[in-house]
Amino acid sequence: MKTHRTRKSHSRNDLRNFYEARSIAVIGTFRDGWFGGSVAIKSLLNAGYEGRIYPINPTYKEIHGLKVYPGVSDIKERIDLAVIMINAQRVPQVLRECAEKGVKAVIVVADGFAERDQGGALLQQKIVNIAQRTGISILGPNTAGIVNTANGLNMCPYDAGYYKLREGSAAICAQTGMMSPQAFPYRDLRFGVSKICDFGNKCDVDECDLLEYLGDDPGTRVISMYLESISNGRRFLEIAGTVARRKPVLLFKSGKTREGARASASHTGSLALNDDIFEAACKQAGVLRLERFNELFEMPKIFAYQPLPEGNRLAIITITGGVGVLSIDEGAKYGLVITSLSQQTKDSFNAIFPNLGEIPVDIGPPAAAIRDFSSRYPEIFHAVIADEHVDCLFNILWIDPAGGLIEAYETAFKRMKEVYRKPVVTWFYGPDRTRVDEMRERIEGLGFPVFPDPETSMRALGMALTFKNLAGRGS
Repeated sequence: MKTHRTRKSHSRNDLRNFYEARSIAVIGTFRDGWFGGSVAIKSLLNAGYEGRIYPINPTYKEIHGLKVYPGVSDIKERIDLAVIMINAQRVPQVLRECAEKGVKAVIVVADGFAERDQGGALLQQKIVNIAQRTGISILGPNTAGIVNTANGLNMCPYDAGYYKLREGSAAICAQTGMMSPQAFPYRDLRFGVSKICDFGNKCDVDECDLLEYLGDDPGTRVISMYLESISNGRRFLEIAGTVARRKPVLLFKSGKTREGARASASHTGSLALNDDIFEAACKQAGVLRLERFNELFEMPKIFAYQPLPEGNRLAIITITGGVGVLSIDEGAKYGLVITSLSQQTKDSFNAIFPNLGEIPVDIGPPAAAIRDFSSRYPEIFHAVIADEHVDCLFNILWIDPAGGLIEAYETAFKRMKEVYRKPVVTWFYGPDRTRVDEMRERIEGLGFPVFPDPETSMRALGMALTFKNLAGRGS
């Protein structure tokens, strides 16, 4: 059930009160458990938050070594951000107290608002009215909050089992708590993140505000966003059209079908945008639309790790011919064209093994026929990426059960990192999942993205090319 309001846009300074807060009041229960104020404070402390933390609850004296205050008004110092985790009915009163204190940013974690029923929608409208009247910016309600890895601001109210996140250049934003630390293993992301945000019901701060903020954020190079609805289609289109020419904006939207749209409305209390309209808006704005939920975490890798391709000429090195052909078909969907190696490269490869100089460069037959062929892989890898006819490269590599090829692969990537500025994506496969995962971690640790399947690998290169072309037109 959608609340009705006059839209209040938020400036970059408004969002700074959230992400760059130097003092945070945590208002809620501090009992032990997997959710609540105690968990949020522990998250902040263990993540290395650099500011002041003020727990607020009239029945406690101390929590996690911090003094607990009866109310917001009992704190003499300035409060930049308040996090509210109390019964929904009490939120309006606490919000008024925050306004009297001069708090400018509030995260309402509490649920029971427009996502619940008509009564909740009316309650949500009440806090919107308070925000408009007092100038407070509200994120939520029904949200898991935000993360800023640059200053340790991880106020996740759910126990994630870990707290520090790897600092990086990708911002992950969503209209669901499924993007928050308790739901996704961010510590396993080699490229790291800059900011995380769960919009919740978007009663005030919405995707347009955050997109504008992240567009100017020097710590963010790529923005990955999940939406169930759009608060203001025209404003979204205007902001996205500006930001997407400077930074990749990746978007995944649910509610494509009529049934999905109804489910979206019940989840966050907002109306889902017609998917045909959304698709047209994405194309017009230059936004890169994602097809699967997991791509929200996978696709940023190509932008966080790699340079953009100068052109669409694709080379493939594969140890399996069939997947190499499949990859050509997949790449064509995104404007990637299979290239031909220069005559010099062809001749040198054909001297190693007949027809090795063709694209895809199928190293399967020579690997089986030539003794110690693995030592040749770094040489082949470097010759392909150095070829003047190649703009980008896709590696399809087998991890043998004994791990005999791992050293050759790793040597090739280590050498290339310091020499060539062309995007490279890789897919590893093999019978031993542990070895495959280990190899992925090693190669991503060197700064080269590894994807879970050939289709995603090619889609990543295709998106990089699309953004390169878009950025070129906008410059």
